[in-house]
Amino acid sequence: MAVVAICEPMVPALLQPLLDKGFQQADFPVWLVPVALIGLFGVRGTGMFIGQVAITKATQTGLLNLRMQMFHRLQDADLGLFRQQNASALGNTLVFEVQIGAQTLVGSLIGMVRDSLTLVALIGYLLYLNWKLSLIVALLIPSVAWLMKVLSKRLYKLTQNTQTATDQLSYAVEETALAHREIRLHAAQSMQIQRFRQLGQSMVRLAIKTTVANAGITPLTQLLSAVALSAVISIALLQSHENHMSVGGFAAFVTGMLMLVNPIKHLSEVAGPVTRGLAALERALELIHETPVESGGTYTSDKVQGRIELHNVSLRYQADLPMALDSVSLTIEPGQMVALVGSSGSGKTTLANLLPRFVEHSQGEIYLDGVSIRDWQLADLRQQIALVSQTVVVMNDTLASNVALGQAADRDKVTQCLLAANLGDYLESLPQGIDTLVGHNAATMSGGQRQRLAIARAMYKNAPVLILDEATSALDNESERMVQDALQTLQTGRTTLVIAHRLSTIEKADLIVVMDAGRVIESGTHASLIQADGAYAHMFRLGQTGQSQDLSA
Repeated sequence: MAVVAICEPMVPALLQPLLDKGFQQADFPVWLVPVALIGLFGVRGTGMFIGQVAITKATQTGLLNLRMQMFHRLQDADLGLFRQQNASALGNTLVFEVQIGAQTLVGSLIGMVRDSLTLVALIGYLLYLNWKLSLIVALLIPSVAWLMKVLSKRLYKLTQNTQTATDQLSYAVEETALAHREIRLHAAQSMQIQRFRQLGQSMVRLAIKTTVANAGITPLTQLLSAVALSAVISIALLQSHENHMSVGGFAAFVTGMLMLVNPIKHLSEVAGPVTRGLAALERALELIHETPVESGGTYTSDKVQGRIELHNVSLRYQADLPMALDSVSLTIEPGQMVALVGSSGSGKTTLANLLPRFVEHSQGEIYLDGVSIRDWQLADLRQQIALVSQTVVVMNDTLASNVALGQAADRDKVTQCLLAANLGDYLESLPQGIDTLVGHNAATMSGGQRQRLAIARAMYKNAPVLILDEATSALDNESERMVQDALQTLQTGRTTLVIAHRLSTIEKADLIVVMDAGRVIESGTHASLIQADGAYAHMFRLGQTGQSQDLSA
Protein backbone atom coordinates (compact mmCIF):
# COMPACT_ATOMS: atom_id res chain seq x y z
CA MET A 1 0.00 0.00 0.00
CA ALA A 2 2.85 2.36 0.82
CA VAL A 3 4.46 1.57 -2.56
CA VAL A 4 1.21 2.38 -4.38
CA ALA A 5 0.80 5.62 -2.41
CA ILE A 6 4.36 6.78 -3.11
CA CYS A 7 4.02 6.03 -6.84
CA GLU A 8 1.04 8.38 -7.28
CA PRO A 9 2.75 11.80 -6.82
CA MET A 10 5.79 10.68 -8.84
CA VAL A 11 3.81 10.92 -12.10
CA PRO A 12 3.42 14.74 -12.07
CA ALA A 13 6.96 15.05 -10.63
CA LEU A 14 8.38 13.25 -13.69
CA LEU A 15 6.48 15.52 -16.09
CA GLN A 16 7.20 18.86 -14.40
CA PRO A 17 10.77 19.42 -15.74
CA LEU A 18 9.69 18.49 -19.25
CA LEU A 19 6.87 21.00 -19.14
CA ASP A 20 9.17 23.69 -17.68
CA LYS A 21 12.11 23.32 -20.14
CA GLY A 22 10.62 21.36 -23.02
CA PHE A 23 11.79 18.03 -24.39
CA GLN A 24 14.80 19.53 -26.16
CA GLN A 25 16.23 21.40 -23.15
CA ALA A 26 15.70 18.68 -20.54
CA ASP A 27 18.70 17.87 -18.30
CA PHE A 28 18.33 14.10 -18.85
CA PRO A 29 17.72 11.80 -21.84
CA VAL A 30 14.08 11.90 -22.92
CA TRP A 31 13.93 8.09 -23.25
CA LEU A 32 14.27 7.84 -19.47
CA VAL A 33 10.75 9.22 -19.04
CA PRO A 34 8.83 6.28 -20.64
CA VAL A 35 11.23 3.82 -19.00
CA ALA A 36 10.64 5.47 -15.62
CA LEU A 37 6.86 5.47 -16.15
CA ILE A 38 6.80 1.79 -17.16
CA GLY A 39 9.04 0.90 -14.21
CA LEU A 40 6.91 2.99 -11.86
CA PHE A 41 3.67 1.25 -12.88
CA GLY A 42 5.44 -2.12 -12.86
CA VAL A 43 6.50 -1.58 -9.24
CA ARG A 44 3.01 -0.35 -8.43
CA GLY A 45 1.34 -3.40 -10.00
CA THR A 46 3.73 -5.83 -8.31
CA GLY A 47 3.12 -4.19 -4.96
CA MET A 48 -0.65 -4.39 -5.45
CA PHE A 49 -0.48 -8.09 -6.42
CA ILE A 50 1.68 -9.11 -3.46
CA GLY A 51 -0.39 -6.98 -1.10
CA GLN A 52 -3.72 -8.46 -2.22
CA VAL A 53 -2.51 -12.06 -1.89
CA ALA A 54 -1.03 -11.41 1.55
CA ILE A 55 -4.12 -9.57 2.75
CA THR A 56 -6.47 -12.31 1.48
CA LYS A 57 -4.50 -14.95 3.36
CA ALA A 58 -4.49 -12.88 6.54
CA THR A 59 -8.21 -12.08 6.20
CA GLN A 60 -9.28 -15.70 5.63
CA THR A 61 -7.09 -16.94 8.50
CA GLY A 62 -8.55 -14.32 10.82
CA LEU A 63 -12.07 -15.17 9.63
CA LEU A 64 -11.50 -18.87 10.38
CA ASN A 65 -10.24 -18.02 13.87
CA LEU A 66 -13.28 -15.81 14.50
CA ARG A 67 -15.68 -18.50 13.33
CA MET A 68 -13.94 -21.09 15.48
CA GLN A 69 -14.29 -18.86 18.54
CA MET A 70 -17.99 -18.36 17.77
CA PHE A 71 -18.54 -22.09 17.22
CA HIS A 72 -16.70 -22.91 20.46
CA ARG A 73 -18.98 -20.48 22.25
CA LEU A 74 -22.04 -22.22 20.81
CA GLN A 75 -20.82 -25.47 22.35
CA ASP A 76 -20.58 -24.12 25.89
CA ALA A 77 -23.12 -21.26 25.75
CA ASP A 78 -25.85 -21.05 28.32
CA LEU A 79 -28.88 -22.84 26.87
CA GLY A 80 -30.91 -19.64 27.17
CA LEU A 81 -29.15 -18.49 23.99
CA PHE A 82 -31.04 -21.09 21.95
CA ARG A 83 -34.35 -19.93 23.38
CA GLN A 84 -33.58 -16.29 22.55
CA GLN A 85 -32.22 -16.81 19.02
CA ASN A 86 -33.47 -19.19 16.36
CA ALA A 87 -31.19 -21.49 14.39
CA SER A 88 -31.37 -19.45 11.18
CA ALA A 89 -30.23 -16.26 12.95
CA LEU A 90 -27.27 -18.03 14.55
CA GLY A 91 -26.32 -19.71 11.28
CA ASN A 92 -26.66 -16.44 9.38
CA THR A 93 -24.39 -14.67 11.88
CA LEU A 94 -21.74 -17.38 12.03
CA VAL A 95 -21.53 -18.24 8.32
CA PHE A 96 -22.63 -15.29 6.22
CA GLU A 97 -22.50 -12.11 8.28
CA VAL A 98 -18.97 -12.56 9.59
CA GLN A 99 -17.68 -13.41 6.11
CA ILE A 100 -19.36 -10.48 4.41
CA GLY A 101 -18.50 -8.22 7.35
CA ALA A 102 -14.85 -9.24 7.49
CA GLN A 103 -14.31 -9.03 3.73
CA THR A 104 -16.14 -5.72 3.48
CA LEU A 105 -14.36 -4.24 6.46
CA VAL A 106 -10.87 -5.44 5.47
CA GLY A 107 -11.34 -4.36 1.86
CA SER A 108 -12.59 -0.97 2.96
CA LEU A 109 -9.81 -0.48 5.51
CA ILE A 110 -7.17 -1.47 2.94
CA GLY A 111 -8.62 1.01 0.49
CA MET A 112 -8.83 3.64 3.22
CA VAL A 113 -5.19 3.18 4.25
CA ARG A 114 -4.02 3.16 0.63
CA ASP A 115 -6.02 6.25 -0.26
CA SER A 116 -4.95 7.98 2.95
CA LEU A 117 -1.27 7.34 2.19
CA THR A 118 -1.80 8.50 -1.39
CA LEU A 119 -3.56 11.60 -0.09
CA VAL A 120 -0.73 12.37 2.34
CA ALA A 121 1.91 11.84 -0.37
CA LEU A 122 0.06 14.06 -2.86
CA ILE A 123 -0.55 16.78 -0.26
CA GLY A 124 3.14 16.62 0.67
CA TYR A 125 4.06 17.07 -2.98
CA LEU A 126 1.60 19.93 -3.37
CA LEU A 127 3.04 21.61 -0.27
CA TYR A 128 6.47 21.28 -1.86
CA LEU A 129 5.20 22.97 -5.06
CA ASN A 130 3.09 25.71 -3.46
CA TRP A 131 2.25 25.68 0.22
CA LYS A 132 -0.20 28.57 -0.04
CA LEU A 133 -2.41 26.80 -2.56
CA SER A 134 -2.11 23.59 -0.56
CA LEU A 135 -3.80 25.21 2.43
CA ILE A 136 -7.00 25.42 0.39
CA VAL A 137 -6.76 21.71 -0.37
CA ALA A 138 -6.19 20.96 3.32
CA LEU A 139 -9.59 22.48 4.13
CA LEU A 140 -11.18 19.55 2.28
CA ILE A 141 -10.07 16.97 4.85
CA PRO A 142 -12.03 18.21 7.92
CA SER A 143 -15.06 18.93 5.72
CA VAL A 144 -15.11 15.37 4.34
CA ALA A 145 -14.43 13.92 7.81
CA TRP A 146 -17.41 15.79 9.29
CA LEU A 147 -19.62 14.64 6.44
CA MET A 148 -18.59 11.01 6.91
CA LYS A 149 -19.17 11.16 10.66
CA VAL A 150 -22.72 12.46 10.30
CA LEU A 151 -23.78 9.98 7.64
CA SER A 152 -21.97 7.03 9.25
CA LYS A 153 -24.22 7.22 12.34
CA ARG A 154 -27.26 7.01 10.11
CA LEU A 155 -25.78 4.11 8.13
CA TYR A 156 -24.89 2.17 11.29
CA LYS A 157 -28.48 2.29 12.58
CA LEU A 158 -29.85 1.30 9.18
CA THR A 159 -27.38 -1.59 8.95
CA GLN A 160 -28.46 -2.98 12.31
CA ASN A 161 -32.12 -2.78 11.28
CA THR A 162 -31.28 -4.51 7.99
CA GLN A 163 -29.55 -7.37 9.82
CA THR A 164 -32.63 -7.90 12.00
CA ALA A 165 -34.90 -7.82 8.94
CA THR A 166 -32.64 -10.32 7.15
CA ASP A 167 -32.84 -12.70 10.12
CA GLN A 168 -36.63 -12.47 10.11
CA LEU A 169 -36.82 -13.10 6.37
CA SER A 170 -34.46 -16.07 6.67
CA TYR A 171 -36.49 -17.52 9.53
CA ALA A 172 -39.70 -17.17 7.49
CA VAL A 173 -38.12 -19.39 4.82
CA GLU A 174 -36.84 -21.89 7.42
CA GLU A 175 -40.24 -21.99 9.12
CA THR A 176 -41.99 -22.64 5.81
CA ALA A 177 -39.61 -25.50 5.04
CA LEU A 178 -40.01 -27.08 8.49
CA ALA A 179 -43.80 -26.71 8.60
CA HIS A 180 -44.53 -27.42 4.93
CA ARG A 181 -47.09 -30.16 5.72
CA GLU A 182 -48.98 -28.11 8.30
CA ILE A 183 -49.05 -25.08 5.97
CA ARG A 184 -50.57 -27.13 3.15
CA LEU A 185 -52.94 -28.99 5.44
CA HIS A 186 -54.37 -25.73 6.82
CA ALA A 187 -54.19 -23.89 3.46
CA ALA A 188 -51.93 -21.27 5.05
CA GLN A 189 -49.88 -20.60 1.91
CA SER A 190 -51.44 -17.19 1.29
CA MET A 191 -50.79 -16.17 4.90
CA GLN A 192 -47.13 -17.18 4.61
CA ILE A 193 -46.80 -15.39 1.27
CA GLN A 194 -48.30 -12.22 2.75
CA ARG A 195 -45.96 -12.44 5.74
CA PHE A 196 -42.96 -12.96 3.45
CA ARG A 197 -44.05 -10.02 1.29
CA GLN A 198 -44.30 -7.73 4.33
CA LEU A 199 -40.83 -8.73 5.51
CA GLY A 200 -39.48 -8.27 1.98
CA GLN A 201 -41.06 -4.83 1.69
CA SER A 202 -39.48 -3.86 5.00
CA MET A 203 -36.08 -4.83 3.59
CA VAL A 204 -36.79 -2.80 0.42
CA ARG A 205 -37.53 0.30 2.53
CA LEU A 206 -34.37 -0.19 4.54
CA ALA A 207 -32.31 -0.70 1.37
CA ILE A 208 -33.66 2.54 -0.12
CA LYS A 209 -32.93 4.48 3.07
CA THR A 210 -29.41 3.01 3.15
CA THR A 211 -28.82 3.95 -0.48
CA VAL A 212 -30.07 7.50 0.13
CA ALA A 213 -27.67 7.91 3.05
CA ASN A 214 -24.82 6.24 1.16
CA ALA A 215 -25.37 7.98 -2.16
CA GLY A 216 -25.38 11.43 -0.58
CA ILE A 217 -21.74 11.19 0.49
CA THR A 218 -20.14 11.07 -2.95
CA PRO A 219 -21.87 14.07 -4.65
CA LEU A 220 -21.40 16.22 -1.57
CA THR A 221 -17.72 15.30 -1.40
CA GLN A 222 -17.27 15.94 -5.11
CA LEU A 223 -18.99 19.31 -4.71
CA LEU A 224 -16.54 20.24 -1.95
CA SER A 225 -13.66 19.07 -4.16
CA ALA A 226 -14.97 21.13 -7.08
CA VAL A 227 -15.15 24.26 -4.89
CA ALA A 228 -11.57 23.70 -3.69
CA LEU A 229 -10.32 22.95 -7.21
CA SER A 230 -11.97 26.09 -8.60
CA ALA A 231 -10.38 28.22 -5.89
CA VAL A 232 -6.96 26.64 -6.51
CA ILE A 233 -7.10 27.14 -10.28
CA SER A 234 -8.26 30.75 -9.88
CA ILE A 235 -5.48 31.62 -7.43
CA ALA A 236 -2.90 29.68 -9.45
CA LEU A 237 -3.80 31.65 -12.57
CA LEU A 238 -3.37 34.90 -10.64
CA GLN A 239 0.02 33.72 -9.35
CA SER A 240 1.14 32.74 -12.87
CA HIS A 241 0.38 36.26 -14.08
CA GLU A 242 2.62 37.57 -11.35
CA ASN A 243 5.37 35.08 -12.41
CA HIS A 244 5.18 33.26 -9.09
CA MET A 245 4.61 29.89 -10.77
CA SER A 246 6.07 28.35 -13.91
CA VAL A 247 3.95 26.57 -16.54
CA GLY A 248 5.39 23.21 -15.46
CA GLY A 249 4.77 23.96 -11.80
CA PHE A 250 1.21 25.05 -12.54
CA ALA A 251 0.55 21.94 -14.65
CA ALA A 252 2.12 19.68 -12.02
CA PHE A 253 0.07 21.30 -9.25
CA VAL A 254 -3.21 20.99 -11.14
CA THR A 255 -2.37 17.39 -12.09
CA GLY A 256 -1.64 16.58 -8.46
CA MET A 257 -4.81 18.38 -7.43
CA LEU A 258 -6.87 16.35 -9.90
CA MET A 259 -5.24 13.18 -8.64
CA LEU A 260 -6.54 14.06 -5.17
CA VAL A 261 -10.14 13.68 -6.33
CA ASN A 262 -10.07 9.89 -6.59
CA PRO A 263 -8.65 9.12 -3.11
CA ILE A 264 -10.96 11.75 -1.57
CA LYS A 265 -13.91 10.20 -3.41
CA HIS A 266 -12.92 6.70 -2.24
CA LEU A 267 -12.50 7.91 1.34
CA SER A 268 -15.94 9.49 1.24
CA GLU A 269 -17.48 6.22 -0.02
CA VAL A 270 -15.78 4.03 2.59
CA ALA A 271 -18.21 5.01 5.36
CA GLY A 272 -20.95 2.65 4.13
CA PRO A 273 -18.83 -0.53 3.77
CA VAL A 274 -16.97 0.12 7.04
CA THR A 275 -20.26 0.64 8.86
CA ARG A 276 -21.75 -2.57 7.41
CA GLY A 277 -18.60 -4.52 8.26
CA LEU A 278 -18.46 -3.21 11.83
CA ALA A 279 -22.14 -3.94 12.42
CA ALA A 280 -21.75 -7.52 11.18
CA LEU A 281 -18.62 -8.20 13.22
CA GLU A 282 -20.17 -6.58 16.28
CA ARG A 283 -22.79 -9.36 16.38
CA ALA A 284 -20.04 -11.94 16.22
CA LEU A 285 -18.12 -10.29 19.04
CA GLU A 286 -21.30 -10.02 21.12
CA LEU A 287 -21.83 -13.76 20.70
CA ILE A 288 -18.26 -14.48 21.81
CA HIS A 289 -17.91 -12.01 24.68
CA GLU A 290 -21.43 -11.35 25.96
CA THR A 291 -23.05 -14.80 25.79
CA PRO A 292 -22.88 -16.40 29.24
CA VAL A 293 -21.41 -19.89 29.42
CA GLU A 294 -22.75 -22.86 31.31
CA SER A 295 -21.33 -23.24 34.79
CA GLY A 296 -20.63 -26.47 36.61
CA GLY A 297 -18.85 -27.83 39.63
CA THR A 298 -15.80 -30.05 40.04
CA TYR A 299 -17.23 -33.40 41.12
CA THR A 300 -16.65 -36.32 38.75
CA SER A 301 -17.43 -40.03 38.75
CA ASP A 302 -16.81 -42.81 36.28
CA LYS A 303 -20.27 -44.32 36.64
CA VAL A 304 -23.05 -43.61 39.13
CA GLN A 305 -25.45 -46.06 40.74
CA GLY A 306 -28.38 -43.90 39.65
CA ARG A 307 -30.11 -42.69 42.82
CA ILE A 308 -31.96 -39.43 42.09
CA GLU A 309 -33.46 -37.15 44.74
CA LEU A 310 -35.49 -33.98 44.30
CA HIS A 311 -36.14 -31.88 47.42
CA ASN A 312 -38.74 -29.10 47.13
CA VAL A 313 -37.66 -28.23 43.59
CA SER A 314 -39.34 -25.19 42.02
CA LEU A 315 -38.85 -23.49 38.66
CA ARG A 316 -40.29 -20.39 37.05
CA TYR A 317 -39.18 -19.56 33.49
CA GLN A 318 -40.08 -15.89 33.71
CA ALA A 319 -41.18 -13.63 36.54
CA ASP A 320 -44.58 -12.95 34.96
CA LEU A 321 -45.31 -16.63 34.24
CA PRO A 322 -46.79 -19.22 36.65
CA MET A 323 -44.55 -21.81 38.29
CA ALA A 324 -43.49 -24.55 35.87
CA LEU A 325 -42.58 -26.71 38.88
CA ASP A 326 -43.81 -26.05 42.40
CA SER A 327 -42.11 -27.71 45.39
CA VAL A 328 -41.61 -31.09 43.75
CA SER A 329 -40.05 -33.81 45.92
CA LEU A 330 -39.23 -37.24 44.54
CA THR A 331 -36.82 -40.10 45.21
CA ILE A 332 -35.83 -42.62 42.53
CA GLU A 333 -33.80 -45.64 43.62
CA PRO A 334 -31.08 -47.16 41.41
CA GLY A 335 -32.54 -49.38 38.70
CA GLN A 336 -36.11 -48.19 39.21
CA MET A 337 -38.45 -47.22 36.38
CA VAL A 338 -40.43 -44.09 37.26
CA ALA A 339 -43.20 -42.81 34.98
CA LEU A 340 -44.33 -39.19 34.87
CA VAL A 341 -47.91 -38.69 33.68
CA GLY A 342 -50.23 -35.75 33.49
CA SER A 343 -51.85 -33.26 31.16
CA SER A 344 -49.87 -31.19 28.71
CA GLY A 345 -48.05 -28.38 30.55
CA SER A 346 -48.08 -30.20 33.87
CA GLY A 347 -44.27 -30.03 34.15
CA LYS A 348 -43.20 -33.54 33.09
CA THR A 349 -40.65 -32.54 30.44
CA THR A 350 -39.42 -29.63 32.55
CA LEU A 351 -38.70 -32.02 35.43
CA ALA A 352 -36.81 -34.40 33.13
CA ASN A 353 -34.79 -31.51 31.65
CA LEU A 354 -33.57 -30.56 35.12
CA LEU A 355 -31.43 -33.70 35.46
CA PRO A 356 -28.95 -32.95 32.62
CA ARG A 357 -29.29 -29.24 33.50
CA PHE A 358 -30.92 -28.25 30.23
CA VAL A 359 -32.89 -25.88 32.46
CA GLU A 360 -31.92 -24.61 35.91
CA HIS A 361 -34.23 -24.93 38.91
CA SER A 362 -34.95 -21.78 40.90
CA GLN A 363 -35.30 -23.33 44.36
CA GLY A 364 -34.64 -26.62 46.09
CA GLU A 365 -31.95 -29.23 45.42
CA ILE A 366 -31.47 -32.14 43.05
CA TYR A 367 -29.01 -34.92 43.94
CA LEU A 368 -27.46 -37.67 41.84
CA ASP A 369 -25.93 -40.34 44.06
CA GLY A 370 -26.05 -37.90 46.96
CA VAL A 371 -24.19 -35.10 45.15
CA SER A 372 -25.96 -31.90 44.08
CA ILE A 373 -26.09 -31.72 40.30
CA ARG A 374 -24.72 -28.16 40.53
CA ASP A 375 -21.53 -29.59 42.06
CA TRP A 376 -20.96 -31.97 39.15
CA GLN A 377 -18.78 -31.14 36.19
CA LEU A 378 -21.32 -30.61 33.43
CA ALA A 379 -19.69 -32.95 30.93
CA ASP A 380 -19.35 -35.68 33.55
CA LEU A 381 -22.94 -35.23 34.75
CA ARG A 382 -24.32 -35.53 31.23
CA GLN A 383 -22.14 -38.55 30.57
CA GLN A 384 -24.25 -40.38 33.17
CA ILE A 385 -27.51 -39.70 31.30
CA ALA A 386 -28.93 -41.02 28.02
CA LEU A 387 -31.99 -39.48 26.38
CA VAL A 388 -34.53 -40.88 23.92
CA SER A 389 -37.11 -38.27 22.97
CA GLN A 390 -39.97 -37.90 20.53
CA THR A 391 -37.88 -35.48 18.45
CA VAL A 392 -34.77 -37.26 17.19
CA VAL A 393 -31.99 -35.15 15.71
CA VAL A 394 -29.84 -37.03 13.20
CA MET A 395 -26.51 -35.57 12.10
CA ASN A 396 -25.53 -35.32 8.44
CA ASP A 397 -22.94 -38.07 8.83
CA THR A 398 -22.62 -41.83 8.60
CA LEU A 399 -24.95 -44.17 10.47
CA ALA A 400 -22.02 -45.33 12.61
CA SER A 401 -21.13 -41.77 13.61
CA ASN A 402 -24.74 -41.08 14.53
CA VAL A 403 -24.91 -44.13 16.79
CA ALA A 404 -21.54 -43.41 18.45
CA LEU A 405 -22.28 -39.68 18.67
CA GLY A 406 -19.47 -37.94 20.58
CA GLN A 407 -17.36 -41.11 20.84
CA ALA A 408 -15.06 -43.09 18.60
CA ALA A 409 -17.13 -45.55 16.56
CA ASP A 410 -16.45 -49.20 17.41
CA ARG A 411 -17.86 -50.98 14.35
CA ASP A 412 -18.82 -54.21 16.13
CA LYS A 413 -20.44 -52.34 19.00
CA VAL A 414 -22.34 -50.07 16.61
CA THR A 415 -23.70 -53.09 14.74
CA GLN A 416 -24.70 -54.81 17.99
CA CYS A 417 -26.57 -51.69 19.17
CA LEU A 418 -28.39 -51.36 15.85
CA LEU A 419 -29.46 -55.00 15.98
CA ALA A 420 -30.55 -54.69 19.60
CA ALA A 421 -32.62 -51.64 18.61
CA ASN A 422 -34.44 -53.71 15.95
CA LEU A 423 -32.76 -51.90 13.04
CA GLY A 424 -31.32 -55.02 11.43
CA ASP A 425 -33.64 -54.87 8.39
CA TYR A 426 -32.86 -51.20 7.86
CA LEU A 427 -29.13 -51.87 8.17
CA GLU A 428 -29.29 -54.60 5.52
CA SER A 429 -31.05 -52.24 3.11
CA LEU A 430 -28.26 -49.65 3.22
CA PRO A 431 -25.76 -49.79 0.31
CA GLN A 432 -22.71 -49.18 2.52
CA GLY A 433 -23.99 -50.55 5.81
CA ILE A 434 -23.02 -48.51 8.84
CA ASP A 435 -20.80 -46.33 6.63
CA THR A 436 -23.82 -45.00 4.71
CA LEU A 437 -24.41 -41.25 4.91
CA VAL A 438 -27.89 -40.78 6.32
CA GLY A 439 -28.30 -37.27 4.85
CA HIS A 440 -29.53 -34.00 6.31
CA ASN A 441 -31.59 -34.90 9.41
CA ALA A 442 -32.17 -38.37 7.90
CA ALA A 443 -35.31 -37.31 6.04
CA THR A 444 -35.53 -40.74 4.34
CA MET A 445 -35.90 -42.57 7.67
CA SER A 446 -39.35 -43.32 9.05
CA GLY A 447 -40.44 -42.11 12.48
CA GLY A 448 -40.00 -45.57 13.98
CA GLN A 449 -36.53 -45.97 12.47
CA ARG A 450 -35.46 -42.61 13.85
CA GLN A 451 -36.72 -43.57 17.31
CA ARG A 452 -34.84 -46.86 17.17
CA LEU A 453 -31.72 -45.02 16.02
CA ALA A 454 -32.01 -42.86 19.15
CA ILE A 455 -32.33 -46.07 21.20
CA ALA A 456 -29.23 -47.52 19.55
CA ARG A 457 -27.42 -44.27 20.37
CA ALA A 458 -28.46 -44.57 24.02
CA MET A 459 -27.35 -48.23 24.07
CA TYR A 460 -23.95 -47.25 22.70
CA LYS A 461 -23.55 -44.58 25.34
CA ASN A 462 -24.42 -47.12 28.05
CA ALA A 463 -25.30 -44.47 30.63
CA PRO A 464 -26.69 -45.58 34.03
CA VAL A 465 -29.57 -43.05 33.93
CA LEU A 466 -32.08 -43.12 31.08
CA ILE A 467 -34.72 -40.51 30.19
CA LEU A 468 -37.51 -41.54 27.81
CA ASP A 469 -39.32 -38.37 26.76
CA GLU A 470 -42.53 -39.44 24.98
CA ALA A 471 -40.45 -41.83 22.89
CA THR A 472 -43.42 -43.66 21.31
CA SER A 473 -46.16 -41.03 21.25
CA ALA A 474 -46.06 -40.38 17.49
CA LEU A 475 -45.66 -43.97 16.25
CA ASP A 476 -48.06 -46.42 14.65
CA ASN A 477 -48.81 -49.72 16.40
CA GLU A 478 -46.21 -51.78 14.53
CA SER A 479 -43.46 -49.20 15.00
CA GLU A 480 -44.43 -48.79 18.65
CA ARG A 481 -44.15 -52.54 19.23
CA MET A 482 -40.65 -52.64 17.75
CA VAL A 483 -39.59 -49.54 19.70
CA GLN A 484 -41.04 -50.95 22.93
CA ASP A 485 -39.07 -54.19 22.45
CA ALA A 486 -35.90 -52.15 21.97
CA LEU A 487 -36.73 -50.01 25.01
CA GLN A 488 -37.17 -53.08 27.19
CA THR A 489 -33.63 -54.12 26.27
CA LEU A 490 -32.32 -50.61 26.86
CA GLN A 491 -33.95 -50.14 30.29
CA THR A 492 -32.45 -53.27 31.84
CA GLY A 493 -30.23 -52.35 34.80
CA ARG A 494 -30.75 -48.60 34.41
CA THR A 495 -32.54 -45.96 36.43
CA THR A 496 -35.26 -44.91 34.00
CA LEU A 497 -37.41 -41.80 33.99
CA VAL A 498 -40.32 -42.18 31.53
CA ILE A 499 -42.46 -39.28 30.38
CA ALA A 500 -45.48 -41.31 29.39
CA HIS A 501 -48.34 -40.76 27.02
CA ARG A 502 -49.60 -44.29 26.50
CA LEU A 503 -50.77 -46.71 29.15
CA SER A 504 -48.77 -49.56 27.67
CA THR A 505 -45.50 -47.85 28.60
CA ILE A 506 -46.16 -47.39 32.32
CA GLU A 507 -48.24 -50.21 33.77
CA LYS A 508 -45.09 -52.10 34.84
CA ALA A 509 -43.36 -49.02 36.26
CA ASP A 510 -41.99 -49.23 39.80
CA LEU A 511 -43.44 -45.79 40.53
CA ILE A 512 -45.99 -43.67 38.69
CA VAL A 513 -45.98 -39.93 39.44
CA VAL A 514 -49.06 -37.95 38.43
CA MET A 515 -48.44 -34.22 37.86
CA ASP A 516 -50.70 -31.23 37.41
CA ALA A 517 -49.75 -27.54 37.12
CA GLY A 518 -46.17 -28.25 38.20
CA ARG A 519 -47.13 -30.22 41.31
CA VAL A 520 -47.12 -33.91 42.19
CA ILE A 521 -50.72 -34.80 43.00
CA GLU A 522 -50.38 -38.59 43.19
CA SER A 523 -47.69 -41.23 43.22
CA GLY A 524 -47.54 -44.99 43.60
CA THR A 525 -47.65 -48.23 41.64
CA HIS A 526 -50.25 -48.87 38.97
CA ALA A 527 -52.24 -51.12 41.30
CA SER A 528 -52.17 -48.72 44.26
CA LEU A 529 -53.21 -45.75 42.15
CA ILE A 530 -56.11 -47.68 40.63
CA GLN A 531 -57.21 -48.64 44.13
CA ALA A 532 -56.93 -45.00 45.28
CA ASP A 533 -59.43 -44.07 42.53
CA GLY A 534 -57.88 -40.64 41.92
CA ALA A 535 -56.71 -38.74 38.85
CA TYR A 536 -54.67 -41.66 37.50
CA ALA A 537 -57.56 -44.12 37.88
CA HIS A 538 -59.77 -41.68 35.96
CA MET A 539 -57.28 -41.46 33.11
CA PHE A 540 -56.87 -45.24 33.11
CA ARG A 541 -60.63 -45.80 32.83
CA LEU A 542 -60.80 -43.38 29.93
CA GLY A 543 -58.11 -45.42 28.22
CA GLN A 544 -59.90 -48.69 28.92
CA THR A 545 -63.14 -47.40 27.43
CA GLY A 546 -61.28 -46.25 24.31
CA GLN A 547 -61.94 -42.55 24.87
CA SER A 548 -58.24 -41.78 25.21
CA GLN A 549 -55.05 -43.74 25.07
CA ASP A 550 -53.09 -40.57 25.62
CA LEU A 551 -52.44 -39.61 29.23
CA SER A 552 -51.56 -36.05 28.24
CA ALA A 553 -55.02 -35.41 26.85
